[in-house]
Amino acid sequence: MSAPAPRFRIGDVVRVDSRMALGHCRTPFFLRGKTGVIVGIQGAFHDPEKLAYHKPGLPRQVLYKVRFKQSDLWPNYRGKPHDHLEADIYEHWLMRISAEARSDSHAA
Repeated sequence: MSAPAPRFRIGDVVRVDSRMALGHCRTPFFLRGKTGVIVGIQGAFHDPEKLAYHKPGLPRQVLYKVRFKQSDLWPNYRGKPHDHLEADIYEHWLMRISAEARSDSHAA
């Protein structure tokens, strides 16, 4: 079985879906609805949300490393403006954001 082609490329601005998930979910709640930038493509893996319920985890999902500005995540963040957090997020949780929405401060 071949790996699915990634929908996103490094540098793409994405938003994490803010939907509620019942049961097992690998997407942290505090990242839902937040905007970040793709900084890595980790590969395609069996879907852990399905594997948790003893299903085969198919179709496989592409996993991305997404960078978020700390100040975008925490309203009262007092650290340095360039501080960031990186998280691995599966493709089915990500939505493309228009290029105009990209902030240079999200860049690597």
